[in-house]
Amino acid sequence: MKEELIEILFQYREAFASDNEPLGAIKGHEVDIMLNVERPYPPLLRRPAYPASPRAREALENHINELMKLGVLRKVGHNEEVEVTTPVIITWNNDKSRMVGDFRALNTYTIPDRYPIPRIHETLTQLSKARFITSMDALKGFHQNVLTPHARKLLRIIAHCGIYEYLRMPFGIKNAPSHYQRMMNTIFPHELSEGWLIIYIDDIIICSETWQLHLERLSLVLKKILQVNMKISLKKCNFGFHELKALGHVVSGLSLGVDKNKVAEVLLKQMPVSLEIYFTYPNRPQLS
Repeated sequence: MKEELIEILFQYREAFASDNEPLGAIKGHEVDIMLNVERPYPPLLRRPAYPASPRAREALENHINELMKLGVLRKVGHNEEVEVTTPVIITWNNDKSRMVGDFRALNTYTIPDRYPIPRIHETLTQLSKARFITSMDALKGFHQNVLTPHARKLLRIIAHCGIYEYLRMPFGIKNAPSHYQRMMNTIFPHELSEGWLIIYIDDIIICSETWQLHLERLSLVLKKILQVNMKISLKKCNFGFHELKALGHVVSGLSLGVDKNKVAEVLLKQMPVSLEIYFTYPNRPQLS
């Protein structure tokens, strides 16, 4: 069984991210942004850079340089017209930093995309008869979506070190999940309609009753992933399990449970002592 799986993974090895090709550039699904205001754009869309500490400045420069190497960002030239700028900040989780765009102003003026996102619990009921389950995850999924020239001009970020333009879809913009879900549903229409493929934004789950059928379905999915130039994170893949953790649940053909780490996160969360903390609490009662 393991040898057959390895043979398929080797056959479609270019579908997985590597040091030479860490990100895909998905074909045929460029991302655009439509605003509900005309040019000249309101001043709220032209924001200055936020103040940053020396530590945050260093982290910002590192993140920007990394994204430029990946082809996600480019530096805007001094002679280019700039109409929209979004400031970025650094958030910290222990010693790990993350660059976040404050897209609140842009999102306010973005026309919403109402494309539906699946309900996780309802979707996972499709696993009721599965004996073999595979889960895969697109590496930095949103960053694999190419932007239209129009969207790029709206997705310019500003920091102490200059103005940069996104060439790929960033995290945090309105409609990003809807666009990604529509794209995935368009790439895999027949597989989804047959009920053995589950897609929740950039999470992919394959389920089958037999091992041979599972290998065939895995091959079909990897072939399409390769065709559209998507890259999967091999580190986040689980192939051919009877039970695994997916979408915050422990799933199998016999049961659907909640991931114990998610439960612990809720149990260990501090009791709400202010409105700010209260609104971070899951399943909170409604305030009157």
